[in-house]
Amino acid sequence: MADILPFQPKRTPSPEREPEPLWREALGRSLRAAREEKGGRLIDIAERAGISPQYLSEIERGRKEPSSEMIAAVTGALGVRLADLLVGIAGDIRLSRGPAAGRRPAGPVLMAA
Repeated sequence: MADILPFQPKRTPSPEREPEPLWREALGRSLRAAREEKGGRLIDIAERAGISPQYLSEIERGRKEPSSEMIAAVTGALGVRLADLLVGIAGDIRLSRGPAAGRRPAGPVLMAA
């Protein structure tokens, strides 16, 4: 027979050790913000970028980590300079170390290969 082990609840990480936000989440938030700022519809931007609206939606929600070619296609479709996007993402990541740091999406973050 197997031994019964006591349940030990997960410990909450200390503020100094909060996990960094995922790159794909920060990228997705920035791309969505840029699209909404320009008043672009998901379907129109995806068509101009040469990708499916579903894929663009997954990128914006932080579910997919696109290649550099895909990022360039989307930023081109948005009329956004890649350098400006990256500076904005870096700022967002710095800010995310505040009270909401360590927040993760409700869905799975790891994907099976």
